[in-house]
Amino acid sequence: MERSSMLEHFAEELRLARAANGMSQAALAEALSYSAALVTKVENCERRPSLDFARRCDIVFATDGKFERIQRRIGRETVVPWFRDWAGMEQEVTALRTFEPLCVPGLLQTEGYARAIHAGGGLFAGDEIERHVTNRLDRQALLNRERPPLLSMVIDEYVLRRRIGGPEVMREQLQHLVKLGSTLPRLRIQVVPLSAGAYPGLAGPFVIATSPQGEDVVYLEGQRHGQVIDRAEFVQQMVEVWESIRGEAVSHQQSLDLIAEVAETWT
Repeated sequence: MERSSMLEHFAEELRLARAANGMSQAALAEALSYSAALVTKVENCERRPSLDFARRCDIVFATDGKFERIQRRIGRETVVPWFRDWAGMEQEVTALRTFEPLCVPGLLQTEGYARAIHAGGGLFAGDEIERHVTNRLDRQALLNRERPPLLSMVIDEYVLRRRIGGPEVMREQLQHLVKLGSTLPRLRIQVVPLSAGAYPGLAGPFVIATSPQGEDVVYLEGQRHGQVIDRAEFVQQMVEVWESIRGEAVSHQQSLDLIAEVAETWT
């Protein structure tokens, strides 16, 4: 994570307060009702503390708002190492709103499609491709949890028609989307039809994630990095973009029908 001086200040004050109170990271995590892993990441400047986290620290340590004041001064945008931190956050959220105009979202990809995505262009060696594919498939475990997050996935119709890995791979992938959309009650898939023309989604993919504390963050994915942004004004703007995109999409059932129809063209 790209560190700011205030992020380091928060981490230092947290470590000092914990030590002064004779608390382990596990004990503090229990007192805060957060995971020990998150406390460790905050202390190591690997995760920006949320406002709720800061307020709970002030309660536990009776610091009269000190942690909240530091939290509010931390730089509003943090750049994380390529996907590593986001993948961890993804497993903790209660809801994900995803828009993807270029390819099937990673959580919904088949093994063949994921492999074709990473093999395209010849940038990765064979072992690197397999590692990326394994990591992508491992992320999908959250789909089968006892109570998975609410997942709203909007894709552009062009995703269904972009040839990736050949007809068999595409047919399998689209059939997989239909199966998931028909069997997972907490998943909604919608398609923006080609007839929509120009619409806000053409600016690029993004994800809006909701934490267990009800806070939203936005994840923007680039070629070789990912950016998590929780600045309130930006998040609100992206929620508005999301609603505008959904307004262009057809319903969940209409989308599944369209996906099934396009799947039959990949022969």
